[in-house]
Amino acid sequence: MRHKFLGTGEPGYHPVRKLRTIVSGLRYAVIYDFSVAWKLIFSLLVLLAALFARDWVDSLLIIVATSLVLVAEIMNSAIEALCDFVETRHNEKIGIIKDIAAAGVGIAMVAWLLVLGFEVEEMLRGLT
Repeated sequence: MRHKFLGTGEPGYHPVRKLRTIVSGLRYAVIYDFSVAWKLIFSLLVLLAALFARDWVDSLLIIVATSLVLVAEIMNSAIEALCDFVETRHNEKIGIIKDIAAAGVGIAMVAWLLVLGFEVEEMLRGLT
């Protein structure tokens, strides 16, 4: 893809190539980052149960919360990989950067766990 500011790369925008890049990145994150994989699998299970129960609004809420936590987790992994690439030795500033990125994941995870917890509890209450 052509870089619009530097004028480098191939001309033109290719949506299929962009989609292939997105799928490749998600595939890599799921295969090599267990924290992404288990969150995705757990969310899909709860989402399928919500869809089966025909709770459409609840399903959309699960999708939004899952997307939030997956984006945070993938960005955290990217920041950590970039930090490790730039500085291989121990560095306090790099540690602080990684801690801040992990805090972002922590905040997203709390929201995700609350949404999934309430949804699971609601589904269990509906079964009884």
